Amino acid sequence: MKRSNFVTLVMSTVGGILLAIGMCMCLLPEWNAFEPGIVMGAVGLVVLLVMVAVRRKMENKAPIRWNAKTVLTVFIGVVGALALGIGMCMTMVWGVMVEGIIVGVVGIVILLALIPICKGIK
Repeated sequence: MKRSNFVTLVMSTVGGILLAIGMCMCLLPEWNAFEPGIVMGAVGLVVLLVMVAVRRKMENKAPIRWNAKTVLTVFIGVVGALALGIGMCMTMVWGVMVEGIIVGVVGIVILLALIPICKGIK
């Protein structure tokens, strides 16, 4: 295993776990830890963003260029992830089953739309 792959594995695991625990802390009222959950989730996101920069540096790739396509792709990814998450909350937390499934499927479709946007259609 290359060193860059190992570092990516460790950092993405740590960042993902911190983000997931932070989301649980925010969404489970039994835990009564909303504010610390926001902090822990934000720390997880920062670790994941740092992981991208470290990975690109270790692979000797150029930093990410911020142009209109990159910003649009990130925006679509965020909207899709939020729609999927809201659909999950609607079904599991708020008890609105049918509407939550519809919103979740819309989020999945938006996320699937990222494939042709990023890779293109040949």
